[in-house]
Amino acid sequence: MTEQQRTPEKVTGGDGRTLTRRGGGPPATRGRTTIADGVVEKIAGMAARDVVGVHAMGSGLSRTFGAVRDRVPGGGKSVTRGVKAEVGESQTALDLEIVVDYGVSIADVAGDVRENVIAAVERMTGLEVVEVNIAVSDVKLPDEEDEESEPEPRLQ
Repeated sequence: MTEQQRTPEKVTGGDGRTLTRRGGGPPATRGRTTIADGVVEKIAGMAARDVVGVHAMGSGLSRTFGAVRDRVPGGGKSVTRGVKAEVGESQTALDLEIVVDYGVSIADVAGDVRENVIAAVERMTGLEVVEVNIAVSDVKLPDEEDEESEPEPRLQ
């Protein structure tokens, strides 16, 4: 910042008094807003899960650990599972790992996920999404048991 930008501006009022104008522009432009990677990851995770054909997020191993964590009191579901974001000052890049339902077009689901994630992240953060990389790690078959479902109790 230059010295001129830091010095309050002196102006003469209508009655001849000298007034000092403080600040440099509208209040909304004073200061900097930073957005954590985790915030972008949550937004992207929620947006990806909203797409028809996305069965789950993350690899089999991360879903298994997540299912265990979800059963621990206070653990809660992790909406960031399967999402990695890199956030810069004005741009972000995302890597998503998804599991799709059997029978859907993977290319169509991936395209829909990209569109939904980009729209949500750009609308909510103002960041430009430069890329959304999608890795399909599994296909959920109709007769497969869901890894995240509750196990059958051993005792009655």
